Formats: sequence, structure tokens, C-alpha cells
Amino acid sequence: MKAAIDKILTLSEGDGIKELENHLASLPEDQLTALITNAALKGKDSASLIKAIFRGSPVSSSDGASRRLCVYKHCIPLCESGDLQTEVASDIIGLLMLETHTLPGPTLAALASLFVDAIKVGEMGNGKSLELFPTILTALAATEAIAYGKGELSGDEYKKQLINSLCASRWDPQCVIHLTTMFRDVPLSPEELQFLIEKVLRMFLKLDLQEIPPLIYQLLLLCAKGCKKLVLEGIIEYFREQDLRQKKEQKEGECMDVEVQTIPQDQLRHVEGTAILHVVFAIRLDHELGREFLKSLKVSQGQPLCPFSIALLLSVARVQRYEEQVFEFLKGAITKNFKDEQVLHGSKLLQDLLPPCHNISQMILDTVKNSVFGWDHVTQSLVQLGFILMDSFGPKAGPFGKTTEAPNTAAKTPSQLACRLGGQVLLESFKMHEPIRGEILEQVLNRLVTKTASPVTHFIELLSNIVMSAPMILLESSSKVTETFDQLSFLPLSTVQGLLKAVQPLLKVSMSLKDALILVLRKAMFSSQLDGRKSAVAGFLLLLKNFRVLGSLASSQCSQALTSSQVQADVHSRYNSAANEAFCLEILSSLRRCLGQQADVRLMLYEGFHDVLRRNSQLASSIMHTLLSQLRRYYEPEQDLLPPVKLESCISAQGDQVFLQEPLAHLLSCTIHCLLWHQSLCKTARGGLDDEDEEDEEGFQDELHSILESVTRRMIKSELEDFELDKSAEFSMTSSVGVKNSIYAVLVMGVYEVLIEFNFIVGNYSKNRFGEVLELFNRYQKLAEILREKSGKGRTPHSKTPRSLLSLGFVSTLLTALFRDSAQSHEESLSVLRSSGEFMRYSVNVALQKVQQLEETGHTDGPEGQSPDKTFRHLCDITSVLMWRYTNIPSSVEDAGKKEKSQSISLLCLEGLLRIFSTVLQQYPSKVTNFLCSLDVSGEMEGEADKANLTENTAFYIRQFQRALFSQLTGSEEDFNSKEAQLLVSILSLLSRLLEPSSQQFVQIITWTVKICKETGFEDISFSKGLLSLLFSLHVLYKSPVSVLWELCQDIHSALGDIDQDVEVEKQSHFAIVNTKTAASTTLLVLSQVGRVLDEVDWLIAKKKGQSSSEMTTGGATQSAGQQDPVEKAVTLQLGTLLTALNELVQTALPAGACIDTLLRELSRTYGILTTLIKYYIQVCATHPGHLPARLEKLVKLSGSHLTPQCYCFITYVQSGEGTVGAHKKKKKEEEAVMAASAKVLRQTKAIPNLVYNIEQYEKFLILLSKKSKVNLMQYMKLSTSRDFRINTATLEAALQEQQQQESQQTETSQVSEESQAPKKKRRKQ
Repeated sequence: MKAAIDKILTLSEGDGIKELENHLASLPEDQLTALITNAALKGKDSASLIKAIFRGSPVSSSDGASRRLCVYKHCIPLCESGDLQTEVASDIIGLLMLETHTLPGPTLAALASLFVDAIKVGEMGNGKSLELFPTILTALAATEAIAYGKGELSGDEYKKQLINSLCASRWDPQCVIHLTTMFRDVPLSPEELQFLIEKVLRMFLKLDLQEIPPLIYQLLLLCAKGCKKLVLEGIIEYFREQDLRQKKEQKEGECMDVEVQTIPQDQLRHVEGTAILHVVFAIRLDHELGREFLKSLKVSQGQPLCPFSIALLLSVARVQRYEEQVFEFLKGAITKNFKDEQVLHGSKLLQDLLPPCHNISQMILDTVKNSVFGWDHVTQSLVQLGFILMDSFGPKAGPFGKTTEAPNTAAKTPSQLACRLGGQVLLESFKMHEPIRGEILEQVLNRLVTKTASPVTHFIELLSNIVMSAPMILLESSSKVTETFDQLSFLPLSTVQGLLKAVQPLLKVSMSLKDALILVLRKAMFSSQLDGRKSAVAGFLLLLKNFRVLGSLASSQCSQALTSSQVQADVHSRYNSAANEAFCLEILSSLRRCLGQQADVRLMLYEGFHDVLRRNSQLASSIMHTLLSQLRRYYEPEQDLLPPVKLESCISAQGDQVFLQEPLAHLLSCTIHCLLWHQSLCKTARGGLDDEDEEDEEGFQDELHSILESVTRRMIKSELEDFELDKSAEFSMTSSVGVKNSIYAVLVMGVYEVLIEFNFIVGNYSKNRFGEVLELFNRYQKLAEILREKSGKGRTPHSKTPRSLLSLGFVSTLLTALFRDSAQSHEESLSVLRSSGEFMRYSVNVALQKVQQLEETGHTDGPEGQSPDKTFRHLCDITSVLMWRYTNIPSSVEDAGKKEKSQSISLLCLEGLLRIFSTVLQQYPSKVTNFLCSLDVSGEMEGEADKANLTENTAFYIRQFQRALFSQLTGSEEDFNSKEAQLLVSILSLLSRLLEPSSQQFVQIITWTVKICKETGFEDISFSKGLLSLLFSLHVLYKSPVSVLWELCQDIHSALGDIDQDVEVEKQSHFAIVNTKTAASTTLLVLSQVGRVLDEVDWLIAKKKGQSSSEMTTGGATQSAGQQDPVEKAVTLQLGTLLTALNELVQTALPAGACIDTLLRELSRTYGILTTLIKYYIQVCATHPGHLPARLEKLVKLSGSHLTPQCYCFITYVQSGEGTVGAHKKKKKEEEAVMAASAKVLRQTKAIPNLVYNIEQYEKFLILLSKKSKVNLMQYMKLSTSRDFRINTATLEAALQEQQQQESQQTETSQVSEESQAPKKKRRKQ
């Protein structure tokens, strides 16, 4: 064998090729191939041998060509077999590549077919010989003609056929990567490239997960030739499907308690992470790929984002040139998603037409979860995204720096939801990724310090969540928290309170943090800024509440979880309570200094002491002594002197300014609440006290009681003159005397209120005590009336009624006693209070005031006002009483016996119920079911409360209010109480929001509302507005309201008459609630609903446009012409009914002003949206030529033949100023004034030119659509005559006649000619 090889090599080295040719010709093919195999396996002389064979096989001879083919055919499988050394195989393939271009066409074709067949049967596993295939294909494409079947093909065509055949065949999964690598070197046309890439993407599903990243890498290199978008979309689509499959398997596994995993989660996440790195690397090198990626995401509305594509986007954001674009895109996508959800949620029509939105917030949170598998390239961008969302969509500062959103409310608007999502992203990232914790914390704290002008409640909430979720982790970064403490005295009070509350669990586990805070608070105590001193008080009170002294009784009133389950070490546990006591007493001594500061600082202290006492009962003695010594300063000890308080000491003057120094009533209130709490505590723990302590405590208790008894007695004796506050006193806020008197009045009224509460509680249903309560109230009432009279006389009332000092708990107790206490033993004493209607009214009014404060700020004044759970309990009790009072004593019964001007108690109760329902829905959305269950007024729901669901509970109360409203409406119009009816409608609309729109109860309330609207004919504008608003808000969740709008428009036309006075409108009434008096207000309501329907239609058209444009790019097809798309059908039907309704309104003699302006605006919008629809159909016709839907033709006909001509008549009517006259004749002066006003409005308004422009734009695009669709849509249109410059011949003639004939007899003829100026229109068809 070696000799044969040597001979060939020797002959090759000689000069004579002929001899070599002859020798090779004498060797049979199998011997020749055996020689090659032998040489290749030994790894010696293989390349030289093949060279020698090629030298002795000239291409010009047929033997030489066939010998070469034989060598190629043998070497290709030999290299693929894997038996050769890598270097040898590479040498052989390299040599073959060099010789390929010399091969004739048929040989090349044979070789190419050999490769294709080998690939089809899966013999190319190694992929080494595939390096040769591109060279063969390139050489093949260069040949002129190759026999193919019975004819011939050019080399290029033949190459196309091969590639087509190859891509259409089945590939062995093992050779996919090799083939993809190979095709990088093959010249491909765009069509071939697309065909190839689609084939490779289909192969993804047949490969192992581990093989996906290298294949993606090769694909990204391949797409340098083109089809970038296709590759990126294919990769994203593959991982989207894998994610969904993995999630589904996980869910099934959880349900069945069996592990069903074809895709291990961690493996999938690691593969995704690698794929993301490959794509981002490719984008860094090829910016065209990056641009294509962002462009495809923006266009593909049909294909929403998924966790993988979001992660990919966030990684791309690390490339600086794409950073801004990516975050802008994500911000837009998130808000659009939330807005779409909101639109869908608010309309039954849209819910029926479209599937629910994809939940983008869940996808982003999934991305955060997935990033735990080593996706470090995503985490940094996640943090950035979280802060961008919180900064962009956080609460904004209102006028004068006030927050516009009430605290504690649930997120509802798209902005609030986006802000909340940002917080969730940051919180989850903080929990999962250690390296970024420091950065997140630092950025949150920086924002708390720097954003002093805008609200930072969302950042405080995030900080609180971080502390609760990982307090021990946070201690590692305690230095950052300490740095923030240094800024405390410069921050707004609300920020300080929020911050300290958030970090409070940390103070219990970190001595250094607590010491740093105390140092800062002590400094703040002497700050020159009032806010700084208030911050110090807030901080000290918080510390007192939370550092319990040994022996303090566990208080059930603790509303906040003080520590987290993750706090393992508590350095302030039992053994350290002595230190706690010293620490707390030290703080108390610091706080005593505040008693000499401004009223605001003292006020904070008084409001906080009660909470401190409840949490830390061992401090009672110190606190009570502090309060007692402060009270003594203002108490008159001489029992015979009146008044019993020194008011002069409570105010101070600076120059000519007088201001409050001591909020005496608050001091008294704080003292009383602390005393009562302490007494109740002593009763429960009587056995545990030492004799000395007991004597000491009884001493100050007795002293306080005697002071309060004395103050009560003497305050009842005191006349207003004793306080220098009689009727002749001045209360103007411009003079110092007036200011002083006003301060005195507020203080005295406060003292009266506090004493009322004290005497009621201590009185224990004694008749004499309740007599004193009533006396105190009468004094309070007298002073309140004087204040009301005096402030009413001035041009600007200086203030509202001062905020009541009664606590919410007491208001609840008082109302229950007054209205629902039927105990025999209490009857006599309560009758004293019940005899005063004023006192009953006052107690309900205070409840109203408290609820309003709760609604606006999320808490109330007084003890327990800051505790949400306590407040909620009191709210339930108050509601129960008000509900009972209203349902059991109707206002008609109550009003009959009284001739008072003030509101009846029933009406006040109803107003209270409205406020409470609104507050509960806003502040306690999760507790609504508990709230409704606790209101059991009639006993009907007893036993069912637990079982009944929210819808049934709500329906029960809705029926109660429906009965009340029905009894109002069944009486005569004289007995009709408009205020009560409006309140009832408002309550019904609030409660109806709690019903499930698909429930039977919801259908019942709609049917009932429609019935009431159809049958009630009262001429009350406010009531009709409320009732119709309720109807619309319900109807839109049931089905589209367009048919109702059409009927209402007919009723309005019927009520107000026609713009052409000669035309008689047929009298018809679908809804009795529409009459001459209410028609104008109904018109505005109807037009606002028209606007809403137009918004929905506009939104639907935009959705369809987005879908069709993404279909154009992906090459999808829309529905066949015979079957109209349901969305298109709905849009056409909605617009058709709206046009018919508007056609009624433009023929109506509407009064000048808001009605006409709004109608013109909505008409403009209607034509604008019709134009958008026509543009959409132009786009559809461009991609899918075919006949237009018949419904669209009908819509165009309706607009052209009915609405447009009426619009022009209406414009003429408006411009002639007839709308100001209407059907009723007015006095000439009034008429002239109104005409002048309407002329001014006409000059200012742009509504008419806008309308004309929109009509003409609509007609312009109709012409375009007619050309595209070959359907003449313009046959329904008439030429417009309503331009800026037009000569109205009738008016001109009338003017000339007036000029010629001045006689009074001829005025009639001129009027006739004036009336003939507007073209006569046909009678309305019914």
C-alpha cells in the first residue's frame, strides 16, 4: 500500500503528467479510494496524495473529471466519519475547496446533490465537510447551464432549486447548528434567506434547550445578510411559548401534587439569560439590529410583551444609545396597558368585542423573579425602571404644595397603578438581589430628602415595605439611614412622621440607630424652624409609644405591628426594661420643654399623649402630673370666681398681632381622655399597685376630678359677658380686638364640647348629669350662633365652624344612646337630651364633620383617630345608627311637626350615610363586605351575614334606599324633597358600583332606574341630572347606551321644539323625566355620553389600525370580504345610531350657550371620527382590495343625506341668533342683551369653522376611498353652502325693503322675508 502511494507521489513530482495520468487510469476506483483512506488515517501524505491525484486528473478529460468526482465523493464522508485527526480533515477539506472552482457543471451538480441527500438522511452530524458546501454552491451559481430533467437550468437557478429542496426537507436536529453556520458563507437572495431562517426557527422546538444559545448566536451572525426582524421575533416567540408551557406545567403540578416538568425552570432561565447576552452583544456590534428590534416592538401591537422580551429590552437599555428609547417605550407600554384595562373595564360593549388585556405588570414582576437566575445584566435596568415609574407617576403636588390624592386610597388611575408597579419592582428586586440593595436604599432616602416640594408618600411606603420585609439586611446599610436622620429638622413634618414610622422596627434592634436619632431630635428641639420643633415632638412621641416599660399592660389598641418576624434579636426585651424606663423619662423631660413653645407644638404633644399612655401605661404617673401642672396654670382655683379659666394667659401679642399661645380646649381634652383611660386601667389592675403608688395616683385623680367638676359647674354659671363675648363684641379678623375675641370664642366653644363629652361619660346615665350636658350645649349653641351671625355680616365669612373636639368614639356612643338605646333604666336620663332637637342635630352634624375629615385626610382628630381599625369600628357603629334612624323615622313625618328652617335630622342622617359609603369605598376597599354585614338594622340579615356575599349584601341595602326614593316619587310634586331625592340617587350610584355587572341584582337596578326615568315627570333639574347620570353609569356596564341616547334626543326635540318654527314636532315621550324645564340640562348630559361613545369608537378604530398595520408587516390576512369583522361591525352600528340621535338634536331649538357650543363640538368630533374610519378603510383597501362592507355605505349615506344638510341648517340657525329667543317671547331689552352676549360668543368661538372644516375633510377622504374601492360614495353628499363668505339673498332683500319703506305698516312683510331666510326642511319622519 505504501509503495503504491509512493509511486503516485514520485510520478507527481516528475515533469511528465502523461505517465501519472496513465498510472491513475490503470488503478480501479476502489483501490484509489483505499489509498486515500490509508494515507488519511495514518495522517501522512494525505494532502500530497490528493494533490497528485488531482494533477493526474485534468478536468478536460472525462476520465479525469469522473476521477475527481470519485475523490470528492470519497473524501466528504471520510472527513465526516470522525476517524481522522482534526488537522488532517481540515487539510483535506481545504484542498478540496481550492479545487472546487475547476470542476465542471455536472460534477458540481452531482456533488451538491450528494450533500443535500446526506443532510436529508442526517449523515452530517460532524459538520466538518459542510465547510465545502458553500464553495460548491458558489461555483455552481457561476456555471452557465446545467442539465436538469429534460431541459437545462442556469447555475443560479439550479442553486435556488437545491436550497429550496434542502429547506423543504427534514433536518437532523444534530446538524442544524452546522447548517446554519454553513449558510453564512452561501450567497443567498432575500427570498432564500427568509425561507432558510423560517426553517431554522421551526427547528428550535426540536432541539435540546442547551443547543438553543449557540444556534441563536449563529442565527444572529447569519442575519447580518438581512431578515433581522424575523430572527428577533422568532427568538422572542420561542421563549414566550417555552415560558407559557413551563408556567402551565408548574400550575398543573401544583394542582395534582405531581412534578410534571418537561422543561426544568432553572435550565430554561439560564438558557434565556445566555440568549439575551448573545442578542445584546450582536446589537452592540450591529446598530441596525438594535433599531430593527425597537421598531418591531413598537409596531407589533398584536403581539404583546412577555417576560423574556421585557428582560431583553432592559438588557438593551444598558447600551447607552438605546437607554432613553427603551425606557420611554416601556413607560408608554405600561401606561397604555393600564389605560386599555380601564377602558375595557368601563364598557360592556368593549368587553364583548375584545379579549381581556395582557397583564403587563405581572410580566414585569415575572421578569424580576426570573432575574434571580444570574441575570445580572437585567437587574440594574430593573432598578432604573422602578425609579422612573415612581418618579414619573407618583402623586403630584396640588396648589400651595398640598397633595392632591387622599392618603391610604387604593390605586385606581393608570398613573397610580404605574407608580405602584414601580414600587413592587423595587421591593422585589431588593429582596432578591444583594448587590443592588445599597443602591435602592440610597436612592429612596435621597428622594425623601431632596423632594421636599412634592409628596413622597409612595417612597415612604416603599421604605416601610423594605424595612418590614428585610430589617436585618437593612441594618447592614444603617449608616445611610443615620445620614438621613441628620436632615430631619429640614424636612416637611409629614415626611418626618412617615420616615420615622417606616424605620421604627429598626430602632428596636439597633442601639446606634436609636442613639443617632435621639441626638438629632434633641437638636431639632431647639431648631429655629417651627417644623423642625414639630418634627422633634413627633419623633419623641413615636419613641415613647414603642419602647415599653416593664409592667406596661399589653394594650389591645396597638394598631401597628411593631416588629417583623425576621427581627431575631430584640435588645430592648424584658431584662433591659429598666433602661427603657430611664430612656422614656428622659424623653418626657425633653418634651416638657415644648409646653413653653408655640401653640402648634403644644397641640402635637396633647394629641400624642393619649396614644403614648395606651401603649406605655407605666408612664401614666409622669404624663398625668405634666398635664395637671400645665392645667393649673390656666385654672382659676377660687371657686367663687367666674369664668373658671384664665383666657388671657392663653393668648400672646407681638406688636399689634394677637395669636393663640395655649390650645386650652385641647389640653383639657387630652387630660380628660388620659384620666378616663387611666381610671379604667386602674380598675382592671387594682391588685398590682403598691400602697404608695396607689395613694399618689388617687391623689392626682381626685384633684383632676374636682378641677373638672368645678370647671363644669362654673362654665354653666358663666354668661358670655364673663368671657367678654356678648352680642356686641367685635369678631372681625382685621382688628386685633376682633382676632382676640375670635380666639376666645373658639377656646370657650372647645371647652364646652370637651366638658360635654366628660360629663356624658362620667355621668353614667344620671339625669342631673345629662341636664348639665344640655346646659353646656345651650351655652355652646348660643356662642356658635353669635359667631355665625357676626361672620355672616362681613363680606367674606372668615372661617367655617371650628372643628369639633368630640372624639369619634364618643360621637359613636352618643348617637347610639340618642337614637337606639331602648334600655328602661336609661329612658328617663336620655329623654333630657332627646327633648332638644338642636342637640340631636348637633350630634349628627359632628358625625358628618368627622367623616368628612376622614375622607379628606385618612384619619380624624382626637384619641384613636390615627388607628384605622378603631376608626373603622366606630364608622360601622355610626352608620348602623344613622341607617336605623333614617329608615325608621322618615323625613316627611319629622318635617310635618316642625316649622324650623334648618335641615331635618333624617336628611342629615342621609347625608352622613352618603359620606360614609364614599369614605369606606375609598379608604377601606378590602373591608366593604365586613362593613355591610355590620350594619344590620332590621335584623333581616341576622344569621345570613357570614354566608351572604358582597353582591347580595349590597342589593339588600340598595332595596332599602330604592323604597325611600320611590315613596318620594309617588307623592305629589309639592311634597317632593329634591335634596333628599338627590342624596338617595347619589347613594344608589355609589352602592351600585359594588354589584357584579353580570349579576341578576345589577339587571334589577338597571330595570328599576329605567322605569323611574320613564315614569317620573317632576320638573327638578338637579334630581333629573342625578337620575340620568345613574342611568348612564349603569347602562354602559350592561350594554351600549346609544339606543337610550337616541330616545332621549327624540324627547328633547319634542320638548324644546324645532329650529324651524313652522314645523310641528310630533309629541312623544319615551322618558317622562325629559320636559321643557329639564331638557337643556339633559342635552348636556346626553352630549357628554355621546362624547364617551365617540371615545370608545375612536379607541376601537385605533386598535383595528394597529392590528392591520402589524398584519401588513407580518403578512397576515384579514377576514374574507363576505364576513365582516365584529369590531368593524360594532363601530359602524354605534356611529349609525349616534348619527340618528345627533340628527334629532341639530333640528332642536336649543337655548344659546353651553348646549349649542357642546353640540357643535361633539358634531365636529363625530365628523373627525368618521374621517378616521374612512382613513382606516383606505388602509384596508390598499392591502386587501375588495368591495366595502354594505354597512359602511349605509353609514356614509346616513351622514350625507341626513346629518350634513341638517348641520348646515343648524349653523344658519345659530348664526342668526334665533337660539337665544327660543320658543318663549322675551322683553325687548332682555332680548337685546342676550343677542349681544350671543354675538360675543360667536366672535370668540371656533366651533362653527371647525365643524365646517371637519365635514369637508370627511368628504375629501370619502373621494379618496371612492377611488380606491371603485364605489361611488360621493353620490350621497351634497355641496356645502355654509362657508365664511356667503350672501343670504332673503336677508339682503329684507334689508333693502326696510330701507325703502320706513312706514310701520310694512314691518310685517319684512318679518316674513326674514323668516324665509333658512331653507325649509321636511317634516320629521316618525
